[in-house]
Amino acid sequence: MMRLVPHPVLLGSLIVMWLMLTRFSLGYLILGTVLAVIASWAYNALHPVKPPIRRWRVILRLAATLIRDIIQSNIHITWLLLTERRGTRRSAFLQIPLEVRNENALALLAIILTATPGTAWLEYGSDSGILCLHIFDGGQADHYRRMIDQVYEPMLMEIFE
Repeated sequence: MMRLVPHPVLLGSLIVMWLMLTRFSLGYLILGTVLAVIASWAYNALHPVKPPIRRWRVILRLAATLIRDIIQSNIHITWLLLTERRGTRRSAFLQIPLEVRNENALALLAIILTATPGTAWLEYGSDSGILCLHIFDGGQADHYRRMIDQVYEPMLMEIFE
């Protein structure tokens, strides 16, 4: 049954959405079901293998740390924007060597860094393991290096590797 319908929640959602966008009749139900099955197969072909998560408890600690850092970063960036004199702040590019190699951990780190105000993920060299990160305030370079090296990277390695 899982081969025919690999994602039953997606299938049901697509059928319901199809019927809401069209009208309810037997023909539309059959057509919507066929399209939803095809879409479910296509999604299954694109969907990567579910990542093995080693430590679930660390995810809660990671989420709490991320929320705290996003709030602090919002406050810091807002303060800089409201109080800086023209041309006093300098942005910077950081080259940070990473130990983590798991693609799921790297993807999550990219999401974390782009969700945090003041940072933008630019490039990751898989052959060298170096992350190029743009930060809004160059004076915070040591803070971002420390957060990635000592907080986020160890937690992600504990979760995925």
